[in-house]
Parts: sequence; structure tokens; C-alpha cells
Amino acid sequence: MLRLKAWDELPEQMQCDEVLAYYDMLKKRKASIALKRIFDIIVSVCVAIVLAIPMLIIAILIKLDSEGPVMFRQERVTTYGKKFRIYKFRTMVVNAEKLGAQVTTKNDSRITKVGHVLRKLRLDETPQVLNVITGDLSFVGTRPEVPRYVARYTPEMMATLLLPAGITSVASIKYKDEERLLSASENTDDTYVNEVLPGKMKYNLEYLVEFNILRDMKVMIDTVFAVIKKDEAIEEQTEVETVNV
Repeated sequence: MLRLKAWDELPEQMQCDEVLAYYDMLKKRKASIALKRIFDIIVSVCVAIVLAIPMLIIAILIKLDSEGPVMFRQERVTTYGKKFRIYKFRTMVVNAEKLGAQVTTKNDSRITKVGHVLRKLRLDETPQVLNVITGDLSFVGTRPEVPRYVARYTPEMMATLLLPAGITSVASIKYKDEERLLSASENTDDTYVNEVLPGKMKYNLEYLVEFNILRDMKVMIDTVFAVIKKDEAIEEQTEVETVNV
């Protein structure tokens, strides 16, 4: 059962005034926090069953498209700074992390053919339902960052670790074109840490203030529509480019 730890049980780096303000808000919503976990368990099991065959098909396509494992596992950070291995379908060439930044830009040469389609439809993230089942992720929450980026968090940003990281969030929707934004940067890591991350954290911290289970459901629905709209926008852009050619 998901619960909010006692203040003195939090990691030392989280015991600061900036985090305390958000902690006091969440302390009044212990029932909602428990309900969030119950909701995650029920929905994730149902989704895993429904997606079992589609995920098998995707796995086969990945193996046929390029060499390497089907799954991509990377260390990320979730509740209270706990490190875990996130599951994703592999969308990039093997050893992609050694060939560039840990954030991905638009038209990144490391992305495979099948990977482009999976990322566009966000199907690469479907295996994360397994992380939800284990409790490392929730359906809605701050997207889990790699340890090197968490190390750059401000004291206030640490408050986002009071709740489990999520598959989607308001920040994910607002920054759905993140790869396009980073593609124009000469140093994607610096741009992400100094410009993109602070912007996303603004929405993540607002989520803590507004947190409740109905809000989570709305974010999940908004995410579906955001993916659909993004797909339509890409198709329209492709048609325009074809005509211009």
C-alpha cells in the first residue's frame, strides 16, 4: 500500500523547508494516496492483459528491424529517491547512450525505423505497465529522471519525489514536442537541465498542489488526446512537405 512516510523518515536531502510546504499538503490527502495505488494495481493488470498480444507483435518487429534486445532498461529515480530499472521497448540502436546525450532529439540518428513509429505513438512506453504493477511507477506523476539529472534538482524540485514517478503527466503533455525543442540545441544536456527541466518541474509541482485521483484520470485522458493530436499534426506536416517538393 502506498503511503506518505513520516517527515523524519524522508531522505536527508528532502528534509528542507521547500519540500515541507508540499509535504504538508499531501499529508492531508493520505486517503487519495492510498486510492491512487489501488487504482494503479487494478488498471495496470487489466492493461497488461489487453496489451499482451500487441506487445508480443511489437517485440517481434523490433527483433526483425535491428540487432539487440527487445527491451531497453535504464536506471531511473522514483519515490524518496529510490532507484529502479524502467522498462521500455528499445527504439534506438544498441549502446545508444554511449553515442550521444541521454535525452533524445528530433530525427536522432540513433533511433531505429520501428523506433520512430513506436515513439511517435508512445507505444515504446507500454512495458512500463510492469513498473506500475511493481509499484515503482504510477500512471500519473513526474516522469522519472536518470540519477545525473536528479542530482541537479533544486530543493523545491525534490518535492516531486514525495509521490511515485509516472508514465505520463501534465508536463509530458505540455512538452510533447520536447525532442523538437532539443534538436536546435548545440548542447542538449545543458539545454535540458537549464531550460526544459525547470519548465517541466513547474507543472510537476503544480500537480502536487492539485493532486487527487480524479485529476489523475483527467491527465490520462488528456494524454490520449495529446498523442492523437500529435500524430495528426505530423501527418499534416508530411503532406505539406510532400506538396512543396
